[in-house]
Amino acid sequence: MKRGLPLLAALLASTAHAADAPDATARTLLLTAFPPEFAALEGAVEAPQKVTINGHLFLSGTLAGHPVLLAESGVSMVNAAMTTQLALDRFRVRRVVFSGIAGGVDPALHIGDVAVPEQWAQPLETAFARATKHGWQAPEPRDPAAPPGFGMMVPRAVRVGNAQAAPQRHYQLPADPALLALAQQVANKAALTRCTAPATGTPKCLPATPRVVIGGVGASAPVLVDNAQWRRYLSHAWHARLTDMESAAVVQVAYANRVPVIVFRSLSDLAGGDAGENQMRSFMALAAGNSASVVKAFVAALPD
Repeated sequence: MKRGLPLLAALLASTAHAADAPDATARTLLLTAFPPEFAALEGAVEAPQKVTINGHLFLSGTLAGHPVLLAESGVSMVNAAMTTQLALDRFRVRRVVFSGIAGGVDPALHIGDVAVPEQWAQPLETAFARATKHGWQAPEPRDPAAPPGFGMMVPRAVRVGNAQAAPQRHYQLPADPALLALAQQVANKAALTRCTAPATGTPKCLPATPRVVIGGVGASAPVLVDNAQWRRYLSHAWHARLTDMESAAVVQVAYANRVPVIVFRSLSDLAGGDAGENQMRSFMALAAGNSASVVKAFVAALPD
C-alpha cells in the first residue's frame, strides 16, 4: 500500500496543476530572457492580466488581436528550460516565440541585425578529454557526425525525443519550418532602428540600417561570450551565426513537447569580435527593440 503513495501524490499534483490553469485560451508564448527584452514587448500587450506561478510572472493579453502570453525565462539554459516547461504545463500554448539579444558570430552580421536561425545547437554539451601522448582522448568513442572539438572539449550530442520520435542524439534541433516561412514573409515589414534613444545619453548610431536574416545556426550555452577565439570556433566548427544563453534550451523543450518554436535574436555585440570593447551595454536596448519590432510584425501576421 505504501508503494502507491508516491504515485497517488504525483496524480494529485498533476490534477492540481490542471485545475490551476489560469484560462483555456490558446496563446502564443512570447519569451524573453531578462527585463530589457521584456520591456520591449510589454507595451504592445493589450488588456494585460498578470498571473504569478511559482514566482514567475506571466502577462496574458492580446497583441495585434492575437492571444499571447509574455514572460521572462530568466537568464541561461536551466532557467529558460524550467520557465518554458512551466508555461507549457499551465497554459494552452499554441507556439513559442523567443525575442531577445545575442552576440554575433557570423562576420556577415552586424550589431542591430535580427537573426532568425533555422537550427539551434548546444556547443558546450561536451566531454572533457584526457591529455595523452597521442593527443586528446575522449572517454567515449568519437562520433563521426560530431563537429570538431575545441582543445580538450569534445562535442557530445543531446539525446532527446518526444511522443512521436524515439530519443536519439541531436547536435542541432530545428525551429518550426512554417514559422520560419512566415518570418521570411514579414522580414521587411518591421522598422529597425540604427541609433540609440536620446534618453540613454548621447545617441550612438550604427553605420547602416539593420536587417533581418533568416536561416543558419544559432548556438546557446551557459556562458556570456566575449572571446574572439571561441567566436571563431563557433563560426568554423558549428557554422553559427550568433550565440546566446537560452534559445537552444527553449527549442529543446518545445521539441520534446511537440510545440512549434521560433527564435528572433538581434545582435547587441559581436561576442569578442568587436574592434574595441564589448558593445553590449551600448546597444542592448536598441537590439532588444529591433527584435521586438520583428516579433510584433510576426505575431500580427499569424493565422487565427
